Amino acid sequence: MTEQMRDTADIIGRSDINDLEAILSVVNTDVDEERHAVKSVYDTIFTWDYEKGQRPKLDKLYEKAKRAQWNAQTDLPWETEVDQEKLVIANAVANGGFTEGVDVSGTSLERWGEKEWIQFGIEGQNWTLSQFMHGEQGALVCTAKIVESVPWIDAKYYAATQVMDEARHVEVFAKYLDDKLSGHYPINAHLRLLLDDIIADSRWDMTYLGMQIMVEGLALAAFGFMHQMTTEPLLKQMLRYIMSDEARHVAFGVLSLQEYYQQLSAAEIRERQEFAFEAAVRMRDRFLEQEVWSRMGVDPKEVAPLLLQIPDRQLFQSMVFAKIVPNCKKLGLLDAADGWLRERFTELGVIGFENLEDTGEEYDSFQATGSAEVA
Repeated sequence: MTEQMRDTADIIGRSDINDLEAILSVVNTDVDEERHAVKSVYDTIFTWDYEKGQRPKLDKLYEKAKRAQWNAQTDLPWETEVDQEKLVIANAVANGGFTEGVDVSGTSLERWGEKEWIQFGIEGQNWTLSQFMHGEQGALVCTAKIVESVPWIDAKYYAATQVMDEARHVEVFAKYLDDKLSGHYPINAHLRLLLDDIIADSRWDMTYLGMQIMVEGLALAAFGFMHQMTTEPLLKQMLRYIMSDEARHVAFGVLSLQEYYQQLSAAEIRERQEFAFEAAVRMRDRFLEQEVWSRMGVDPKEVAPLLLQIPDRQLFQSMVFAKIVPNCKKLGLLDAADGWLRERFTELGVIGFENLEDTGEEYDSFQATGSAEVA
């Protein structure tokens, strides 16, 4: 780390975190590629200390993960019929309509009727589930890296179960998109940049922080929000299963990093704060759905300011940080370096979640059964 601390422009490439033009200028130019390579150089660590249970909380998590495995092909009611158009309408009715709380007069959306809004809803479903699928593959790759690079046998054991979890999540999202919805979207450019950064970093704890705390923490909250909002029963049950897995994954990150961060210097902790801030901004930026608007023939720059006026969207964009902020606080990242990350999360409008229960404390409430009630 350099002696001079980096400012916001150095970290995220712009000084104003809400600069819509800068956010929308980040686009995926390789939409047709089937493979994407990221170079990474890191140590693969063997441990000859095989004593199981030296870290009792990690051992408990590992035992729970073994009991909680489920089969994506046989444990969900795939025979459920999903009419995507009816689903879009039902969700709109249940959640206040397509344009509730936003004035579209004077824009190209003013000419939209029910047909266009329904199609937008369909495209939005395809886009959202596609990004979840891509993110889960990122988690699959990152967790495999954790198995290689983490130095403790209890952590290697648990991470191996998460590799299986993530493979199942990729499988189940792909199957839902293929069998129940109507198309895939390429990975969002902001999400891809974040995954590239996480995978390319050589330090094993940065993989934990980027994936287990930030990406998986956001996913857990986003899945919970979607679970509440959707009226589709198969998706509800699918998300319930996935959320029970994700709670363990985030808890794994909290338990592992809490011990390790106590050994780091102030400069090293500041690096982790900056990484967490960059990850938070990249995850927030991707929710503008610019690929959907472009496919619908609308300039994203025209409608992006309108999106920020929609109450449900504002709620969603803040609620997805409901797991991240308390977990960062538990790890000591919020208030280190004179509260630098606290100030950044205040700018993002999400600091209000800091006193919610962290995932390390709440994971026992998640049960990986089809009938479980997930908060």
